[in-house]
Amino acid sequence: MKRATFLTSALVAAAASGLALTPLAAQDAGDVETGAKAPAPQTKGEARLAKLLEGRVAGEPVNCIRTLPNQRMQTIDGTAYVYGSGNTIYVQRTRDPSAIDDNDALVTNRFNATQLCRLDITTTVDRVLGFFTGTVFFEDFVPYTRVKPDAPAEG
Repeated sequence: MKRATFLTSALVAAAASGLALTPLAAQDAGDVETGAKAPAPQTKGEARLAKLLEGRVAGEPVNCIRTLPNQRMQTIDGTAYVYGSGNTIYVQRTRDPSAIDDNDALVTNRFNATQLCRLDITTTVDRVLGFFTGTVFFEDFVPYTRVKPDAPAEG
């Protein structure tokens, strides 16, 4: 008799906890009625990239970009590589942006000395010790061009 009472109590407790967790599960799934989910919080890298892209408009992605030895390149940790400065900059998110580490240096074996292309063989090495840390697979480069403000109307 004690065993039956214990099993019944255990089943009731399990059912009650399952019912208690149902509203929490519904909250995690987003708004049940509309099916909308809360936006993911913006990472530090995404916020930094958004600031760089303020006032710029994305253009048509390209396979290669022209690079010069003194051209500026920024590494945004866990987000993207940004090439260039001035009116147009190019954003390279790679196939695995979360693996981008600003403590690593890019080493590129290029097919063309003046261009960086999505098919170039690129690896990363530790900046301090110089040991291999990974391989980078580029996607298309997305140009972002600064939008010129409209000229004030003469009146």
